[in-house]
Amino acid sequence: MTRREMIARTGAAALGFGLAGWPRARAAAAAAQKKKVLFFSKCSDFIHDVVNRHGKPLSYAERILSESGPDHALEFTFSKDGSLFTPDYVAQFDAFCFHTSGDLLVAKKPAGTGHGGDGNPPMTPEGKTALLEAVASGKGFVGIHSAADTFHKGETGETNTGQVRTWRYRNLGDQADPYTRMLGAEFIVHGMQQVAAMRVVDHRFPGLEKLGDHFSRKDEWYSMTDFSHDLHVLLVQETAAMTSPEIREISPTPDDWKPYVRPPYPATWARMHGKGRVFYTSMGHGDNGPEAGNDWDFPIFRDLLFGGLSWATGQVDADISPNIDQVTPEAWTLPPPSGPVAGLPKLKKPASP
Repeated sequence: MTRREMIARTGAAALGFGLAGWPRARAAAAAAQKKKVLFFSKCSDFIHDVVNRHGKPLSYAERILSESGPDHALEFTFSKDGSLFTPDYVAQFDAFCFHTSGDLLVAKKPAGTGHGGDGNPPMTPEGKTALLEAVASGKGFVGIHSAADTFHKGETGETNTGQVRTWRYRNLGDQADPYTRMLGAEFIVHGMQQVAAMRVVDHRFPGLEKLGDHFSRKDEWYSMTDFSHDLHVLLVQETAAMTSPEIREISPTPDDWKPYVRPPYPATWARMHGKGRVFYTSMGHGDNGPEAGNDWDFPIFRDLLFGGLSWATGQVDADISPNIDQVTPEAWTLPPPSGPVAGLPKLKKPASP
């Protein structure tokens, strides 16, 4: 380990962040097989507050993972230093968990090009290759939320994301960035934060066992593209109500709801990348307003995340036969282009005349 790296090893008892419905006995039985996970949260573009350390030793997300890890036989190392990625460095981990953004090959964006990034040391091209080869060779990978807003094809540190990003509305297939192909899809844009429904496809996957067929939550829902055809979809973004007349009345700005003018599409999935297990969820944004709270305090998200981690690290198995063509057959139908939506809109109906 180097002095530039923030390391947090979890080895003591959990500090009160146990998950509802996730037996401690399972973690105790697996304690002899503790898995090492690198949680990497360097941001070369937008910095989500949940991974911003604000001068403290750990961010909010890192603290929760550190405190909850022992219950799941997981030992986390936390880093924002991309320069550490080498074949020898990645070899020490069983899995990688990303909450990142932008082109990780640059430290930050130049001034005047939108969200600036955190300025932490970037990956090298060789480091990126080492990561992808490690996953293909059998390491696990878990992507959270903005992990899909990472390594966009054709975008660089100079790309201005404060505009309508028409170039993202595409399905590149095998021509997409190798990171996108590993993850399984790519972020386009999000609209306003709103309450939306998730359809639960697979109740047998770890962390989803106790959910009903649907659940609803206010969140920063991602609209995505370029889905791999081998995805085993776990949660589906239901879109019909997200563009309803009621929503358009509350928020008449088209960019607020245009990202969801499309058929239902995958929001959480699992897939194999070579020998490696890959799990992604678009949830995990963080603060969603006083009425919804933080994703990382939401029991469904925590169960989902630790279920994905347990599967990706090989602690549990699951049937992840591809099902995207059956459960979201129109996933590749894209919405009309729209501009980015910033901030946390307060949805209020206009006053009566």
